[in-house]
Amino acid sequence: MYSGSSDGESHDTSTQRKIPPASSMLWVRNLRRYIGSGAGLGSEALMELETKRILLEIFKEKQQKSQEAGTIPSFYKKKPEEGSISQKVQKLAKYRFLKKQSDLLLNSDDLAAMWNCLRENCVIDDATGAEKMNYEDFCHIASVCTEQIGPKCRRFFSPSNFMKFEKDEAGRIAILPFYLYVMRTVSLTQARIDMSELDQDSDGFLEVDEMESYISGLIPNLAQLRDMPEAFMQMYCRIASQKFFFFCDPHRRGKACIKKILLSNCLQELMELHQESEEEVTDTEQAENWFSLTSAQRICDMFLALDKDMSGSLCKQELKEYADGTLTEIFIERVFDEHVRRIKSSKDSSLQNKNEKGSKDTAREMDFYSFLDFVLALENKDTPEGLTYLFRCLDLQGRGFLTTADIHSLFRDVHQKWIEGGNYELCIEDVRDEIWDMVKPSDPLKITLSDLLGCKQGGTVASMLIDVRGFWAHDNRENLLQEEEEPPEEESQ
Repeated sequence: MYSGSSDGESHDTSTQRKIPPASSMLWVRNLRRYIGSGAGLGSEALMELETKRILLEIFKEKQQKSQEAGTIPSFYKKKPEEGSISQKVQKLAKYRFLKKQSDLLLNSDDLAAMWNCLRENCVIDDATGAEKMNYEDFCHIASVCTEQIGPKCRRFFSPSNFMKFEKDEAGRIAILPFYLYVMRTVSLTQARIDMSELDQDSDGFLEVDEMESYISGLIPNLAQLRDMPEAFMQMYCRIASQKFFFFCDPHRRGKACIKKILLSNCLQELMELHQESEEEVTDTEQAENWFSLTSAQRICDMFLALDKDMSGSLCKQELKEYADGTLTEIFIERVFDEHVRRIKSSKDSSLQNKNEKGSKDTAREMDFYSFLDFVLALENKDTPEGLTYLFRCLDLQGRGFLTTADIHSLFRDVHQKWIEGGNYELCIEDVRDEIWDMVKPSDPLKITLSDLLGCKQGGTVASMLIDVRGFWAHDNRENLLQEEEEPPEEESQ
């Protein structure tokens, strides 16, 4: 009876009792109040809430400013004023950052120590005699270099760097290409730091005077330029920097991107002057290197020889004597039309003297910078930059393409010089058809710059249309090729 009456009472009580809602329970209200205040959250959650709150305030502030300024958001931020605290802080931060990056670089002693580690811990290939290392050797050398040099060399010994190099059947790489890769990386990084220090406005571009300062600082470290006369140094820096701007400043804004400079062939060509002049550096190699002292002096002598009146600039009549007068008159005219700025009304008396001599259109004269671009274009006709320069001159109507009439007009002067030189008679129409066959333009009625770049013979076509010597070289290309292949009689004997 006890158990029955107890069960019955228990059942009746449970059916009649109601559970209060959660919001009315005291412990629930206290817990919600505790969490809502943030006291129950961890430090990371509190930091997250604080970050969200700050970002929300920044967003609302920018949104309010945009509404006040209009629908177009601001895209220009004014640079700090000269001498202001903001500018000084910016310069100090830049200096510290560049110094930190420079401290992380390997110096000459570190590179020498790395080379010794590589040679002492590599294996000799029995077949070729080359010094090589597998991945285990690579990791071991990394540990040895880290102990001797420090942790700053560790980044060169990553697995991804090992995979960049060609491996033999045993999975080994040669140590010399790896070491050259390290040296080039260090050299480019140091160049990037040096250029960034000269970049006054920190926009990632170098202006002409900044580029000249960089080259001037390199001269003492370049073996082939150490003996340069002090009086010629400024002129050399001007000549050297102009090639960088010709290839790295296609829009002629007067500023070249630092990244583009580092990746260009110009910097590599300049760094070749590190090689000692006593070593195997022939006169031909020095003449072909734009940055060599021999080449710079050649350019200056050429300009001075053309500048008959010593005015510091060239008129059309003077420029016609370039390359022994083999360039056509129509090309010289187009060069002045497209690439030479007009002279201001306050031109010096030398220009007035030329007017008295009866020269035509003397409102334009070519200064030394324009002359450097002119020479660079003619000596680099096969490059996109050189061909772009020349195409603007060939495009007589400024339409962006050449027609058969343009080819006929351009080659007419070449034909005249060709006949005056005592050569055989030729048909202009045949030359025109040959040019069309060489280019194979996408549109059969016109030749564009893209067509010239795509056919891989744009430089040859340009030479045929502007220079009688260039046409002669194309006409005798088979004989010239045969002469290059045949060894001299003395050597063959």
